Parts: sequence; structure tokens; C-alpha cells
Amino acid sequence: MWKKIRVLLLEFAKIHRFLMRFFREVVSPPFEFKEFIRQCYEIGWKSFPLISLTGFIVGFVFTKQSRPSLEEFGASSMIPALISIAIVRALAPLVTALIGSGKIGSQIGAELSSMNVTEQIDAMEVSGTNPFKFLIVSRVLATTFMIPVLTFYVAGIGLMGGYLSIISKDQLSMLSFFSQVFNTIKMVDVFAMTFRALVFGFTIGFVSTYVGYFSSKGTEGVGKAANSAVVASMFIVFIEELLIVQLLSLLT
Repeated sequence: MWKKIRVLLLEFAKIHRFLMRFFREVVSPPFEFKEFIRQCYEIGWKSFPLISLTGFIVGFVFTKQSRPSLEEFGASSMIPALISIAIVRALAPLVTALIGSGKIGSQIGAELSSMNVTEQIDAMEVSGTNPFKFLIVSRVLATTFMIPVLTFYVAGIGLMGGYLSIISKDQLSMLSFFSQVFNTIKMVDVFAMTFRALVFGFTIGFVSTYVGYFSSKGTEGVGKAANSAVVASMFIVFIEELLIVQLLSLLT
């Protein structure tokens, strides 16, 4: 019992040391700008096909499932307002974070773990390169920056999917639809979405790099690192979503 508690406390201390080193390295030169841009391309641009399909399906299916309940109360005209609030406040950042955890988290975890296994990280230290700044800082910053960008994109694609779901049964112009959408959305909703996306992006990057950087040696460690990065980041994202919802409910 005490041994497990001791191991857990040591792991928390290790995470805290890793986090403090990240904040120290992120403000100290030199800055790996080229690697940051490359990671933004890997994380953002290469995720667009999967993100596009997922966002469209979420918006289309959510609208289709919401219609019968609203029609029972004669409130089908409120569908654009409903889906705009649901997508912007919760679905867009959460769906983007979950897709990011699966695709980006596993990629970063497996990549760093394989570099650890093949001793490329040690070779970087010997050659005079700071592996923490090059590998960790650039990836965490890239996920923190690109997840919000992808979230805004998913929100737009989700609303477009909702619009196509509506016009499959009703006659509604795109101008009328987006007029209702933008009249419903407030700045606090956009702020909440951006805040969620920033927190989720940092979490995905931090957890994935931590798991990959400290992965066990051997080829088995690569698979475990990829799996752990996905599971841990998704779990923490759900916990953060719960806490953020409670926090925003208190503020509003």
C-alpha cells in the first residue's frame, strides 16, 4: 500500500519537474521556429481530412437527432439556435480534442518513444542539440496552437452539416440559417470554446510528449507509449471538460 503511494507521489513529482522544465525552456532562446512550423503542418494540415469528415457527421447527426424532440413542442424553428449553441460551446472543442488525442497523441507518443528506443534523443544531447526544446517544446506549442484552429474549423463544418440536415426536410436559406446562428452565439460562447481548445491542446501535447519521452526501452514500449498517450490524454480531456463546465457555470 505505502509502496504504491510512494510510486504515485514520485510520478507526480516527475510530472511537475517535466512541466516546470517546459515553462523554463519555452521562454529561453534559442527558439526552434522551423520545427514548430513543421509540427503545425504535421498536426494541423494532415488532420484536416479526418477532422472535416468527423465535424460534418457530428453536425449532421446531432441536428437529425434533435429534430423529433423539438417538433413535438412545435419548436422546429429553434433548430439553428440549438445546434449553434451545442456545437460552439461543447461539441466542436470536445470532438476536436478526442480526434486529436487519437491521431496526434498516438503519433507523438510513438514517434518520441521510437526515438528513445533507437537512442536518437541521447545522440542529440551528444551533438549539442537540446532535445527537450527541439522535441518537447515545439510539439506542445504546436498542439496548443493548432487544436484551437481546428476547433474553429470543426465548428464551421459542423454548422454546415447541420444546415444540410435541415434543408433535407425544410426550406431554409443559408442566409436565414446563419443569421439565426450568429444572433444566438455570444462572445462568451466563443471565449469558452477557445479556452477549452487551448486547454485541450496543451493537455494532448504535454501528455503525449511526456509518455513518449519517458517510455520504456524496447519495441514493446513504442506500442505502450502510443496507447498510453491516447488513453491518458482522452481521460484528462474529459476531466477538464467537467471542470471547465462547472467553472463557466459559476462565471455565467
